[in-house]
Amino acid sequence: MNITSEDVQKLAHLSRLELEGDKAEAMKQDLTKILGFVAAIERLDLEGVEPLVYMTDCENVLREDAPEPPLTHAEAMKNGPGADSDYFRVPRVVEK
Repeated sequence: MNITSEDVQKLAHLSRLELEGDKAEAMKQDLTKILGFVAAIERLDLEGVEPLVYMTDCENVLREDAPEPPLTHAEAMKNGPGADSDYFRVPRVVEK
């Protein structure tokens, strides 16, 4: 399939992109390459090929999702580097 400059401008309009000059030409070349790759895949005989779900044979090892009692306020404050009564002390990030 041939991509025309009008096709690129229509896609740019639908995507709300401004493509002019060299950028439009580069997009035209990129779209032509992409359609060439798709055409190459369409020519392959994929009868009996199972869809690929994972890139490896390994499976994720997940832990059992079991509810646990939540941390108490005191336990949470104990783990903070700069606890100040009921709050964590953090450096100022916004100047007035």
